[in-house]
Amino acid sequence: MESLGAVVQTGVSPAQPALGRQGYVRAAVAGATGYAGGELLSILLRHPGVRIVRLMAEIPKPIPMEEAHPALRGNRLPICELPALDDLRSSDIDLVFLATPHEASHNLVPGLLDRGLRVVDLSAAFRLKDPAAYPRWYGFKHSAAAALAAAVYGAPELYAEEIRKARLVANPGCYATSIILALTPLLRAGWANLAAGIVCDSKSGVTGAGRTPSERLHFPEVHENFRAYSLFHHRHVPEMLQQLGLEERDFIFTPHLLPINRGILSTTYVRLRGGRAVEEIVSLYREFYARAPMVRVYDAGAMPEIQAVARTNYFDVGFALDPATNRLIVISALDNLAKGAAGQAVQNMNLMYGFPEETALG
Repeated sequence: MESLGAVVQTGVSPAQPALGRQGYVRAAVAGATGYAGGELLSILLRHPGVRIVRLMAEIPKPIPMEEAHPALRGNRLPICELPALDDLRSSDIDLVFLATPHEASHNLVPGLLDRGLRVVDLSAAFRLKDPAAYPRWYGFKHSAAAALAAAVYGAPELYAEEIRKARLVANPGCYATSIILALTPLLRAGWANLAAGIVCDSKSGVTGAGRTPSERLHFPEVHENFRAYSLFHHRHVPEMLQQLGLEERDFIFTPHLLPINRGILSTTYVRLRGGRAVEEIVSLYREFYARAPMVRVYDAGAMPEIQAVARTNYFDVGFALDPATNRLIVISALDNLAKGAAGQAVQNMNLMYGFPEETALG
């Protein structure tokens, strides 16, 4: 296999971390007992500039964190409490991570912002700028207009400057990240033939569906099985369309469930406008992501795979091109719990507080 493309690493931000006298970020995590919450805690525990000061979840009673995540045993984490967000104050906490259901985040965020807290929301409650889209795709009416207007879409490779100044970051979806980062350089360069349509075929591990028990996620239903789901109606579709500037009629996204714990592999099919060589595609992506430490652009002929990104915050991308027909295949891979959720949330936090973007990630 050929070597990965070199990536220019970003250095320390010239801005000093926006920290108080304590010299570190005081972080609270709501939804700490879920898969994304557990991944988030694992990353924050190795972050030199963070202290975890509050943990919350919708649980029958307070519990030690190791009851939900045995691998975290021995880290002296706070007891995980029932949600009591009304008593969160900027005098005690700097940032709240919300690994909560979409509608719960929608209800919580305005109050957190009013109390001077910064928020990274891992749900979809503030990803879509059109409030009219929420009843169709997420089943609830969006009424937090001020927070929605202030939210910054948390794709560090695309909106780093905006994220640095944000009070509310809407962390992207896992599937959406795998497609948006795979297509943005091509679309911004105007190289894609949009009239020919774009087809995205994605496969995800089971943790992408969350920790809530479901018959469809029961072990005998998933093991030695492979199935498509949510055809034409997956909730990440409007997020992709919004960020890529595409029309629904020109874009098809089909997700599949893999019988593995974690990881996403997406295969995207595009027709190019005019003749190109695959080396031009590689150069385009390397230039576009030259200052993106978490993106690895593969050499021509090499293809990403899930085991290369599992338990890392990397986004890997590779290409295959048929010059005779201008058909391009873009292969992208990421870990749905890391770059697709908790890792990207920490990457956003790093930007918000002036840490090097890749701190505690890898």
